[in-house]
Amino acid sequence: QVQLVESGGGLVQPGGSLRLSCAASGSIFAPYTMGWYRQAPGKQRELVATITSGGDTNYADFVKGRFAISRINGKNTVYLQMNSLKPEDTAVYYCYIAARGGSWGPGTQVIVSS
Repeated sequence: QVQLVESGGGLVQPGGSLRLSCAASGSIFAPYTMGWYRQAPGKQRELVATITSGGDTNYADFVKGRFAISRINGKNTVYLQMNSLKPEDTAVYYCYIAARGGSWGPGTQVIVSS
């Protein structure tokens, strides 16, 4: 079993920044691809960014140039640096790890509002 714990969400003004963190624990003994997804009210969950065990990254077009995903080498800990936040970035952000069929964190709320 794999557990994910996210942190770093909150309320921020437009143009501000937040950094999300996610740490995986449990029965995993190697680094796996991890990612961040988000779900806004009334919308489907969507990909934000992913990072492989080797550090290759992939971003949704709507966050390119504003968000950056990173991880600790060899660890299943991932970060999402979010800059130039917009009101439309408001959502619950979920951490994901592609281990043991895939596991999700409980989510952390991000609200971008003045």
